[in-house]
Amino acid sequence: MKVGYYPGCSLHSTGREYDISTRKVTAALGIELEEVKNWVCCGSSPAHQADEMVSLALPALNLAILKEENGLNEVVAPCASCYSRLRNAQSRAEDDDTRHEMEKVSGRKFPRDVRILHAIDLVLVKTGLEGLKKKVVRKLNGLKVVCYYGCLITRPPKVTGVKDYEVPQSMESILEVAGAEPLDWNMRTACCGASLALTSTEVVRELTGKIMADAASVGAEAVAVGCPLCHSNLDTRQGLNGAAPIPVFYFTELLGIAMGMKPGELGISRHLTDATGILDKRGLK
Repeated sequence: MKVGYYPGCSLHSTGREYDISTRKVTAALGIELEEVKNWVCCGSSPAHQADEMVSLALPALNLAILKEENGLNEVVAPCASCYSRLRNAQSRAEDDDTRHEMEKVSGRKFPRDVRILHAIDLVLVKTGLEGLKKKVVRKLNGLKVVCYYGCLITRPPKVTGVKDYEVPQSMESILEVAGAEPLDWNMRTACCGASLALTSTEVVRELTGKIMADAASVGAEAVAVGCPLCHSNLDTRQGLNGAAPIPVFYFTELLGIAMGMKPGELGISRHLTDATGILDKRGLK
């Protein structure tokens, strides 16, 4: 079961543990990831703020490479920003004039039959909850977790196609099978500030502070995310208001633990906010 893999810039740098855990978990699920050959940056936030057509041409180029050089028509993008840019380019390409301009700028024919998945979708589509149950060998012992999607995994719905875009439950369903106890909370799709981390630090501090405060208010022992930008913001900006830190995991790391993998081999030690203490407390190390 081979699927194209678009790691994007973050998973090769600050989000390396997301890359590690995604590769290990998918391999254990029997999904073969083939990295897009010679992929380029999707443009993320800077491109679509500076030049709309460049912001479309960059992800279009990556999809064309996937099709032409990898020979695949299905790709997973674990980074929420990369996923959003790829899906946005696909949506905009439905307009003939826009697609022709994208092809002119990228120098490649736009592939119209590529299926773009986020890592959460990949697990559900390729393995399913029943298949996942067979791979869980060590339950997460009722770890109380809140699932944080951020603003791009589910929205805008006309681009992502997600129907429950305000109150998604897909990550919750995965972690529940893994033996965690997903908690209801208010901030699952709130924005963390993403790329404003360096340019508007105070804004990001306020946003992440509200997110973590809500997680604490419902008794969360951990936060699960599916985006390296969200992870970076939530993981690095704790303790600023005197609140007790809450570890932030990639959902793939928690899934890997439930599948019998050790924290060390999943890259969890790379986190800035200690994430091993709660695992030890729950007997999961």
